Amino acid sequence: MRQMEHMNMAIRQMLRRSLSSEKRLATDVPKGHFAVYVGQSQMKRFVVPLSFLNNPLFQDLLSRAEEEFGFNHPMGGITIPCSEDAFVDLVSRLSRT
Repeated sequence: MRQMEHMNMAIRQMLRRSLSSEKRLATDVPKGHFAVYVGQSQMKRFVVPLSFLNNPLFQDLLSRAEEEFGFNHPMGGITIPCSEDAFVDLVSRLSRT
C-alpha cells in the first residue's frame, strides 16, 4: 500500500513538472491527454490519454523513467526510456482494453 502511494505521488510530481514545462505545446495536447517522449537515439513525441496512468504496465514505464531521469526530463515532457517500437506496441495493447 505504501509503495502504491509513493508511486502515485511520483507520477503526479512527474506530470505536474512535465505539463507545466510544456505550456508552449499545450494547444497540441487535447484535454484528458498528456505528451511523452519516447526513443533511444532520437526522441519522438506521443500524446496519450490520462487513463493510461491507471494501467500497471504504463506505471512500470513511468517508474523506469523516474529511475533513469528523476524529475529532470531533457525534452521538457515525460521521457520514457524504451524503444519506439516497444512503446507503440504497449499503446496499441492499452488502447484495445
